[in-house]
Amino acid sequence: MTCATMTIDRRTSIDWVHVIQAEFLEMPGLQLTMAQVRRLWGLEDQACRRILQELVATHFLRRTARDTYVLDAPSC
Repeated sequence: MTCATMTIDRRTSIDWVHVIQAEFLEMPGLQLTMAQVRRLWGLEDQACRRILQELVATHFLRRTARDTYVLDAPSC
């Protein structure tokens, strides 16, 4: 682990969820791979996976066929 990479506890995880949600809401067309999310916010691999899984499970994000994460649009 480098000094730029962070491990996170549950409370910090919730904070990161809010930060990532804010970015996707500010830029609705944003499409990021997990590697890009890790680099952008300096997250360690396991923490990044947990946060993205939570955002997908709550239908805030969805994972595309190209392995990018995008806002999950409501079904019409």
